[in-house]
Amino acid sequence: MEAGRDARGAVEDDADERHAAIEGDEELCRSGVADALADALAGASPGCQPAGHTWAQWALSLLDLGQGRPEAALPRLLPLQENPFAHHVVAHRGIPDLVEAAVRAETGAGAGVAGAVRRLESFAQRSGRPWAQALVHRCRALLTGDEHEYRMALKLPARPFEQARTELLYGEWLRRARRKADARRALRRALESFDRLGARPWSARAHAELEATGLPAPRRPEPAAARLTPQELQIARLAARGLSNKDIAAQLFLSPKTVAYHLYKAYPKLGVTARGDLAALPL
Repeated sequence: MEAGRDARGAVEDDADERHAAIEGDEELCRSGVADALADALAGASPGCQPAGHTWAQWALSLLDLGQGRPEAALPRLLPLQENPFAHHVVAHRGIPDLVEAAVRAETGAGAGVAGAVRRLESFAQRSGRPWAQALVHRCRALLTGDEHEYRMALKLPARPFEQARTELLYGEWLRRARRKADARRALRRALESFDRLGARPWSARAHAELEATGLPAPRRPEPAAARLTPQELQIARLAARGLSNKDIAAQLFLSPKTVAYHLYKAYPKLGVTARGDLAALPL
């Protein structure tokens, strides 16, 4: 990450770390978070958390959840519900992750989770945003096991990744209830969405759940470009057009270091060894 960025830049780059977490790129997520916080710490007041701290903890907790480490995600998310972080947007957007981590870790996390859900309910009511209300229903479903709450969550429009996560959680609930046919439908939808988004850890989880219903999940051969994450593909296309790492970084609001890393990861997936080979590929 480039030094001297402001708080707005920190948020934009931390969103990139969240994308790396969703894609299961642990190395990129952790290195990006470390660089972001190191840059922000240089301008932070003594005794204060640097700009982007909340976004960094959210990205790392999402990485942990995707990798099946809810016990590691929980202590990252709980403090975000306390002052001075409780008013941050991440304190609201991270509540569904907190609830899932607590349920999967089988701790319940006590009053911290219950209070967080009440805050999310209040936020959803004030904002009137359907995606926020959908997340409220998902949280209630996880905490109560009420199927009606899952159905309500899925009826409301939501971001594709969050919709797929709700489908996955509902499919898991249906499988545990021994409703295998219903579970398969929900899990297939989740798997298809995660595959489109390049959310590999979540795809693997949906795939495992689908196979646990007794129905092997299909594994279709993919073209080389389909092996790339959405960001790798975007960068590879720009590089194939002749743009430099610096130009790509400026266009995508990334650092040249991040662009170089994505290309390094993309080359073996595409079966090439040099930048000049990209122009000949069907990207």
